[in-house]
Amino acid sequence: MSSVPKDKGAWAWIPILYFTQGIPYILVVVVSVIMYKRLGIGNAEIGLYTSWLYLPWVLKPLWSPLVDLNGTKRKWFLAMQLVVALSFLGIGLFLPSNSFFIITLAFFWMAAFASATNDIASDGYYMIGLTQKKQSFFIGLRSTFYRLAMVTGQGLLVIFAGFLENKYGDNTKAWSITMICAAVLMLILTVSNFFAAPKFEQSSNIIQEKPAGFLDIFASFFQKKQIWIALAFILTYRLGESQLVKMASPFLLDTLDVGGLEYSTEAVGTIYGTVGVIMLSLGGILGGILISKDGLKKWMLPMMLALNLPNALYAFLAFTQSTSLFAVVGTVVLEQFGYGFGFAAFLIYLIYIAEGVSKTSHYAIATGFMALGMMLPGMLSGYIQEWLGYDGFFLWVVIAAIPAFLILRFLKYPADYGKKSNANEDA
Repeated sequence: MSSVPKDKGAWAWIPILYFTQGIPYILVVVVSVIMYKRLGIGNAEIGLYTSWLYLPWVLKPLWSPLVDLNGTKRKWFLAMQLVVALSFLGIGLFLPSNSFFIITLAFFWMAAFASATNDIASDGYYMIGLTQKKQSFFIGLRSTFYRLAMVTGQGLLVIFAGFLENKYGDNTKAWSITMICAAVLMLILTVSNFFAAPKFEQSSNIIQEKPAGFLDIFASFFQKKQIWIALAFILTYRLGESQLVKMASPFLLDTLDVGGLEYSTEAVGTIYGTVGVIMLSLGGILGGILISKDGLKKWMLPMMLALNLPNALYAFLAFTQSTSLFAVVGTVVLEQFGYGFGFAAFLIYLIYIAEGVSKTSHYAIATGFMALGMMLPGMLSGYIQEWLGYDGFFLWVVIAAIPAFLILRFLKYPADYGKKSNANEDA
């Protein structure tokens, strides 16, 4: 078999692989919120039950060694993507049933477990198939296509659902068709990955480092320097966002008398699917380029600010209850750009934490803690919103960003980590 060199075809497989990774995540975590809101489920129940769907991403380190030690990453992510497609098909088919909430949550759980496993394999494949400097260089492209997938789900699919709501006057039928279409999209992407992803792990020039055993993987992760401070940082980096992401769409969709802005499903999808996608792409690409040029240290603080400061604009909208399209679109523009820009630093830091033997599993452990930092606050977000109202809730979201900035001053990592000129080639 001919050898496949590292970095081969990266411009082709990275966009497809990470677009595929983002679709199930956004459907499980965010679009499920919009769907259940349109089907009459309350905010408290939405916040609680959809936040539980984060659990597979929290627990994925428990089975990440199985992905590390058995088979190839390519085979794992192709199989899991197929399971996700079947899960979405199940949601679409069972939405019209009387017990739709319980049944569709079960299918969302199936999709979440498959998606979390797909993340393990995809991220491991990324680290195996690229040299370190290319990992930094492509972090922007990777993040951008992941976010493009999120906007496709939160934007185009939601626009489509809104169009069908208006066409049929039946929200259940509209969302049933939408989820079946999502299943077809996942199937197409799975086939695309089959043809686009090179077989790096079967190449003679790629040496995979295998850990001694299952428990050794976890022990070695928690023996890393400054690991507890690092974990505190990971848990709090997205503390504000973890709550905002659950209540932003209900805020736009809710009626004026309960503090919402009373936008239609189609309008919300259109806003995120047009200017949102453009600004998100620009932020992600720029973030990756700047870290590759200057290193992580220079841009960590600016990127954290970019991620969190736009949250204050949601508080402004809630306090003024302005339905101005200019104000709402402007908020989304800055939020999405800041999201793409700020998340680039977080991804590079997670890759740094995972350095060494068992990097696939260690990256999964790090992102598992990241998911825990999203799940627990998200579970309470609906109750906090109902207690404080939308205005008080978004003010709290702004305050929740403070702990990560306090921890940042104690964090130690190479100043030039991720810098293209100083990155060493992987062995």
